Amino acid sequence: MDQIIESRISIQVSLSGFFFKLEKDGDYRLSGWLSGDRIFTTPEFQKRYDEVCISLLTHKFTLVPEQYFVKEDAVEILSGVVSLRDGDIVSYVPVPQFGAVLVYSNSIGESLSKAISQIVLNMSGECSPVLPEIYYILRDIAFCKEYNKIMATYKDGYLHLAIAQGNNLLLANSFKAIDFTTAEYFIFYAMNSLQLNPEVSTISWRMPLSLEEEMSLYRYFKAVETL
Repeated sequence: MDQIIESRISIQVSLSGFFFKLEKDGDYRLSGWLSGDRIFTTPEFQKRYDEVCISLLTHKFTLVPEQYFVKEDAVEILSGVVSLRDGDIVSYVPVPQFGAVLVYSNSIGESLSKAISQIVLNMSGECSPVLPEIYYILRDIAFCKEYNKIMATYKDGYLHLAIAQGNNLLLANSFKAIDFTTAEYFIFYAMNSLQLNPEVSTISWRMPLSLEEEMSLYRYFKAVETL
């Protein structure tokens, strides 16, 4: 039998602050984006939870088919895709639902995510790992009900996007986008490359959108959801 999670806090961290979603007894509450100096005065961070999920909006990642992944080559693999600096820490985590390994670096010039992981603890008092936002996008894309599954996050000049059809992952990438209009361009470019029609598709987001952003997407998509 699956374990019933009574309380869960999901925290997204970016260079400019953080956002959290609190779930308890089937209900949930969203915080909105908060500045980093709020971590010590946020009441929800002073409690313990059955599950704590912390994501960092790092653009330094790549997916590798699990049969081709060699952990000793992780740094070389990632440096072939993104620019790494001396001292950048490279890690990896399995993504078994897509038969892949996510290679990533959380070294993007921030310390907020580490501080949050040490403050917000699970019921046993343990810290939870900080994983890339794309890891949780790939986890949560399964909750998209339609055959064409599109999930994204946009913050601080980067779009994080995954697209799947059924159980087949078609794309998982980040795009540097100076504003939300540019982020939309990359979404439409990716969908056009994969021959997907926005007019019959739902796009899901792992973050709150402004009313203006949501209405802009409704001009092109059948529906816009926040999961």
